[in-house]
Amino acid sequence: MNNLVAELQWRGLVHDMMPGTEEQLMKEPTSVYIGFDPTSDSLHIGSLVPIILLVHLKNFGHRPIALVGGATGMIGDPSGKSDERNLLDEATLQKNVDGIKGVLSRFLDFNAEGPTAPVLVNNYDWMKDFSFIAFARDVGKRITVNYMMAKDSVKKRLSGEAGAGMSFTEFTYQLIQGYDFYYLHKHYHCLLQMGGSDQWGNITTGTELVRRMNDEHAKAYAMTCPLITKADGSKFGKSEGGNVWLTADKTSVYKFYQFWLNTTDVDAEKYIKIFTFLDQETVAALIEEHQQAPHLRVLQKRLAEEVTVFVHSREEYDKAVFASAAFFSPTMEELKQLDQQTFLEVFEGIPVANLPASVLADNGLDMVGALAAKTNFLSSNSEAVRELKQNAISLNKVKVNQEYKITSQDLIHGKYVLLQKGKKNYYLIAVE
Repeated sequence: MNNLVAELQWRGLVHDMMPGTEEQLMKEPTSVYIGFDPTSDSLHIGSLVPIILLVHLKNFGHRPIALVGGATGMIGDPSGKSDERNLLDEATLQKNVDGIKGVLSRFLDFNAEGPTAPVLVNNYDWMKDFSFIAFARDVGKRITVNYMMAKDSVKKRLSGEAGAGMSFTEFTYQLIQGYDFYYLHKHYHCLLQMGGSDQWGNITTGTELVRRMNDEHAKAYAMTCPLITKADGSKFGKSEGGNVWLTADKTSVYKFYQFWLNTTDVDAEKYIKIFTFLDQETVAALIEEHQQAPHLRVLQKRLAEEVTVFVHSREEYDKAVFASAAFFSPTMEELKQLDQQTFLEVFEGIPVANLPASVLADNGLDMVGALAAKTNFLSSNSEAVRELKQNAISLNKVKVNQEYKITSQDLIHGKYVLLQKGKKNYYLIAVE
């Protein structure tokens, strides 16, 4: 077996590891599981690390098991949380479970066959008929309250360091997750659970249950990866608009691509190892090339390419690159080829004036009105006249003078007009 642990270590993907884990992975193909909480009907880029870990497992000849927490999702994981989560109703939970299964199926073929073929499971399937009394007798009896209270996620909540205590419901979460490990160990011979570093307490509870519900010689291992942060210490995975999702209906491919393209140099050097499957030699060469000419943003471009292709496809990546280039295009031809949604995303954040279609009636809208009187893009009519005389104004990427009139023929997608003062100041008129 190739050394998966060594591969993950140089990528910065190992935080804690139980003794014997590396030896087990080197010895034989091993079944390994990672859990996903169905808090939404999609996954965001914070879930990319566990997805990538599952793919690494497959690539190194192990059997990846993706567990969607249909049962644990009803409770909510207290790890890293200062307050009790709102409980989801069953309809919402089922919608979320189905959505997450759909996302995971894009990265792993759960229809494949063979001893190391990827497996997708839902812990609701084995928890739904488990009575409270049976769970208390068979599972709760095996782990002491002292053991459970020693976990950081519990201690902080009970001490008042985070939030206002913890309900019995959340207190039982680690037992249910621990039972998942026992169930997968028994039915799938799963020997290792992986997750984020905040999951160490839950995962080690699982290893204890495996041993205590079998015999003390039963094998069970744990490995966690670091929680990803930005160089400035802020949380990874969010943009100004909120979470960056792995489905285009929540985050467009263009915005997804732009997120990676706009990472800092320090973060790009870190992320190229974590979020791509490029080998160590290629990564080292890219980092060196980037350091020679940081302004070319070689790392960010390659990072954005690799991750966008992995998550969406080569075709969608090409569209995103085209849309990015269209912004800087000296002509309107490329911009006109963008669909309306992408066109608006390319110019997101620039000033917009909504005008009635009647402004284009008769002879059309004069340029002074378009720049000042009707829109207030410029501070006054006199400033608009001055900029027009200095040949500083473009309409749909074409220079115009004071005599030009905007008509319906100028509308992009039958609705928009793009104005530009100089090289960097853009304005958009939307005709309703």
